[in-house]
Amino acid sequence: MNVNDLVLVQGMDDTKRALRRWNSAPGQVLVPWLALSVAIACGLLFSVYTVAKIARPDVTPLWVPGLYSEPDWGDYGHVLLRNGLVLALHALACVAGFMAGSSLPLSASKRSGLSRWVHAKAGPAAIAFVVAATTFSLTTQAYIIGHDASTLANQAGVGAGTLIVSLLPHALLELTALFLPLAAWLIASRRNRWDELLAATFVTVAIAVPVLLGAAAIELHVSPDLLRALAG
Repeated sequence: MNVNDLVLVQGMDDTKRALRRWNSAPGQVLVPWLALSVAIACGLLFSVYTVAKIARPDVTPLWVPGLYSEPDWGDYGHVLLRNGLVLALHALACVAGFMAGSSLPLSASKRSGLSRWVHAKAGPAAIAFVVAATTFSLTTQAYIIGHDASTLANQAGVGAGTLIVSLLPHALLELTALFLPLAAWLIASRRNRWDELLAATFVTVAIAVPVLLGAAAIELHVSPDLLRALAG
């Protein structure tokens, strides 16, 4: 068996062991993930509120399905596509963490010379890249969504805080689901359990997908009505 085959087999074994262990006590795993994901979501919402308070509203109005028109399946698909891309990014961060923290060190231990050195250095570099990419993603989301929130609040004639409250029914669900893989990544890295991240990717995505389906429906059919009610 060559090195790559050995790494693949070991990765599958680690994943199966993690899934069996979590299945016997799911609450011990899911509760920390959920708590951290909610905390990240609340942090992003606060950042969006802060940006919305200080940003200058755009003179070009935003067209919001459900608020200015009856939403259709195309709008639903657009919301799911947008959220699916973010979920895919965070899931790939989980997979990259597994490869960098578990697969590459194992592969390096079975090699020698320059190949060993390259594989040993690639892991920390990959982890640094994931951290940088995730930080960039969160910062960009806060900036863009905050500016859009400023514009929409101005259109609706409400304050930034009122707008955020009207978005909470879907936003908190949506963001919590999107950040589940990131929460699993952070917890695994703190515990140095990189070998669990491939299993964490499967579990968090399986949980996030149905939540995102429901959150998209709420975004199109509930949040606009709440915004209209709060705006009077």
